[in-house]
Amino acid sequence: MLMSILNVLFVLIAIAMIALILMQRGAGAQAGSGFGGGASATVFGSQGSSNFLSKATKWLAIAFFAITLFMAWHATRSAQPGQAQQDLGVMSQVPAAPAPAAGDVAVPAAQSPALPSAPAQPADTAPAQTQSQPPAQKQPVPQGD
Repeated sequence: MLMSILNVLFVLIAIAMIALILMQRGAGAQAGSGFGGGASATVFGSQGSSNFLSKATKWLAIAFFAITLFMAWHATRSAQPGQAQQDLGVMSQVPAAPAPAAGDVAVPAAQSPALPSAPAQPADTAPAQTQSQPPAQKQPVPQGD
């Protein structure tokens, strides 16, 4: 019950922090106030919104981190040691390999992959010619007298 309340509070604080951070003016916004950008002073008073928004953001950030740390601490304290074994889904159906006996240390033999071997060519024959090359014609060798 406590964790449900903290989860809801955690999400609400996160949303409020996002809204407050987006409402704040950046460092370059001071130059724009000279051209009529000072309308925020009428809503938040004469000091403007920067003081209120920065203080509210600071306290929301402190609450956010405090809740985060408490929820992490609570989760580690309430974790049971037997919960380490998780449901693996499809992988839970794969049978586990049997463990070898204490004195049995078996080293698997390296197996050579079964690859098809290329047919052996005799050394005196030339490889087949491709179709793009015309067959070479044998010229008669002149014999000298």
